Amino acid sequence: MTRMLRDTMEDWADEARVPHDLADRALRRRSWAPAGAAVLVVAMIAAVAVFVTGQREPAPVVRPAAGVTLPARPSPAPSDVRADTENSPPAKLIAAGGMAMSAYYTTGREAIGEDQVRVRRTWFLYDPRTDGYERTPYAWVDVAPGLQVAAVLEGDLLSRRLGVLDLNTRQMLTWIELEHPVASVAWSPDGTRILATAYSSYPDILVGKGDQAGPSMAGSPRTGYYLIDVPGGTADYHELPPLPGHLSDEPITNGNGRQDLGWSLDGKLIWGPTSTRPDRVFYTLDGERQEAPEGQRYVGYSRISATSPDGRLVLGPDGLPTEITEAATGKVAGRQQVLQLHAWADDDNVIALGCAGECDDEFNNGLVLVSVDGSRTTQLTRNRDSDREGAWRGVLTPR
Repeated sequence: MTRMLRDTMEDWADEARVPHDLADRALRRRSWAPAGAAVLVVAMIAAVAVFVTGQREPAPVVRPAAGVTLPARPSPAPSDVRADTENSPPAKLIAAGGMAMSAYYTTGREAIGEDQVRVRRTWFLYDPRTDGYERTPYAWVDVAPGLQVAAVLEGDLLSRRLGVLDLNTRQMLTWIELEHPVASVAWSPDGTRILATAYSSYPDILVGKGDQAGPSMAGSPRTGYYLIDVPGGTADYHELPPLPGHLSDEPITNGNGRQDLGWSLDGKLIWGPTSTRPDRVFYTLDGERQEAPEGQRYVGYSRISATSPDGRLVLGPDGLPTEITEAATGKVAGRQQVLQLHAWADDDNVIALGCAGECDDEFNNGLVLVSVDGSRTTQLTRNRDSDREGAWRGVLTPR
């Protein structure tokens, strides 16, 4: 796999999760104490229908409570390099080594009062039938590792209906009815469970007018989360209040409205984002606060491992240049003339956010594949103005 990536780069010769300061910066940048937790029995339902953008499926049919048989992940997984440097947003699959851009979204703002703005996402999902991306009508999308199925939330804001979509057939394998409304979904690392974060009201509300609107810093309407075992056909709800806002005296806070939960790298714990350091707090699957798992390192504010597949190297923080260090010694292994290191493609190459030309404007950027020593860079996507409203944000998923 490493040789294939290197050969492709030499031939060519060149963002399911929040920054610590602003919620709307999170929308521009990338892209997850129980009390009286109860087990909810849910009906597993499905509609046999062809997926058509903007249309809803026919009336669902109740499925047995035994759950859903998920399609198998490809084995071996593809490892080739796929790029689209002509279209923005990309019209063809973007991938390198073990990672692919499974979806992307754009954001827009709409006024909902004199001094409030609501941020909406429009999601575009990978379609293996065309090898491109298709616009969806869903409020949230997350693709399972292997790019065979996606979890989707019906509607465009909060949702009480979660679907599991077969990407290859575009048929809904099941619909899951939820008592508590949710605003995000994230697949477990093994691709069998879904973590859905529940809110009492829509979390992406900013205070102010137009482009000047920002987070209220008052806190989050998060109420808890669902753990959904898709093959098992169960959905368990757990209460979990948000972290306190910035006005609190607590040492760990988060003033953002959206505080989506994510999985640990091994799927044994879940975590929530902070606006302090460290950038996340961990919980057991039942919602009890837990120490950070030893040896797990993450790309900042993401669910992606910062450690290379062979365990030797670690991705560093944002910067120009960025740097990669040795896991055992902390010694710098290489520096790269890019803005952000997003994910390992293989042991020697990284999917990163690069900037155009001499990087006079950091917001004129696109995805690139860069070697650890920074000597080889391959453009994966066309550069675009990532700071403008409507700019696309990619979501990376293991292939």
